[in-house]
Amino acid sequence: MPLSDPDFSRLTASDAARLLQRRALTAQALLGACIEVIQDREPQVLAWREYDAPRAMEQARQLDQGPIRGPLHGLPLGVKDLFDTRDFPSGYGSPVYRQHRPSNDAAAVALCREAGAIVLGKTVTTEFATFTPGPTRNPHHPAHTPGGSSSGSAAAVAAHMVPLALGTQTAASVIRPAAYCGIVGFKPSFGLIPRAGVKSLSESLDTVGGFGRCVDDVALLTSVMACAPQWRQLPEDRKPRIGVCRTPQWDKASPAARQAFESTVQRLIAVGVQVVDVTLADSVSALTDVHDEVMCAEAFKALADERVNHPDLLSERLRAMLERGSRITFEQSLQHRAQLASARHRMGRDFAGYDLLMTPSACGEADSGLEGTGDPLFSRIWSLLGLPSLNLPVGVGPQGLPLGVQLIGPVMSDTATLAFTRWVEQALARG
Repeated sequence: MPLSDPDFSRLTASDAARLLQRRALTAQALLGACIEVIQDREPQVLAWREYDAPRAMEQARQLDQGPIRGPLHGLPLGVKDLFDTRDFPSGYGSPVYRQHRPSNDAAAVALCREAGAIVLGKTVTTEFATFTPGPTRNPHHPAHTPGGSSSGSAAAVAAHMVPLALGTQTAASVIRPAAYCGIVGFKPSFGLIPRAGVKSLSESLDTVGGFGRCVDDVALLTSVMACAPQWRQLPEDRKPRIGVCRTPQWDKASPAARQAFESTVQRLIAVGVQVVDVTLADSVSALTDVHDEVMCAEAFKALADERVNHPDLLSERLRAMLERGSRITFEQSLQHRAQLASARHRMGRDFAGYDLLMTPSACGEADSGLEGTGDPLFSRIWSLLGLPSLNLPVGVGPQGLPLGVQLIGPVMSDTATLAFTRWVEQALARG
């Protein structure tokens, strides 16, 4: 039975891509369904800084009349407003750049367009991808945050406005919004996707990632940006060995988050996954604070022009962060690098005993109120280590909001990490 138009917006990106590649679905029909959802839900969710439906529809028409462009042919895409775009303003979540119109696309955006994606518009980001939120609301409950800093991208995918969206992560800006919004978010290994044309916050941490509704979706999207076609042809039978890591911050997880985590462990054991409890070494556990100091110190340098020439346009929260960064000395930064090298060496040895590490994705359900974006606590270490990590939704909490678990692989093991996490996703869906 053919799908009716409203159903198109609920297709996963990977399913829609297969239909588009066979010409069993038109780009115009898929985009039209997404636009209908935006018109219906955007007044409540506020995921978009700007979108252009007529321009996107003209691109869809051209794609339908021309040859298949690539693996993202005809897929509508939301782009976090931290990326430069040649046909939309790029405000980086700050009034400093209210009138800023780049002449070129960020490299990641250009790669997606080359592969046939339709950039529908720019999604809301927090201020310079830090902690001061924009207007976006959680699509499951408008009184709760969608997380940050990739707020609009996660909300737009979760609300079925687009099947795919781009995000970035410096602390937890892909994993936490994905967990809060109940979708899949993937942060690849540091450096695999180009950051040219993405507003910098921290040279050692900023990583481009993406959002979708399943592991195949984020593998499809990020494969294009990383020029890694093997991520679209993942091995089918990759039952992982999983290291279960409750981390030293376990007491910061809500009862609901802990219950969902432990339930997920038991479900995986029931389907034959080899599970081992993992305790982090002190050198790794200490990286939570190191990450915070590295981010502040590097933000102080990256945002030099803004803090010198436009201090009155920066939020009080950001000014405090930059002030903290100014007090971190060069010698302390060198010490941080030494700590990081030691921890990476230790983690490289530890991963010999398992394929994936599993931790909570966030402290719990999305926080109520819109003054903040939640605590990045459970992702800081993995962002500093540059490891590939992915959020999988695993249930809902007592407020009816999503909960997730974070699956982490060894550095530069992204193909295997995606394959193993897809196996876990499918096993949990069957169970």
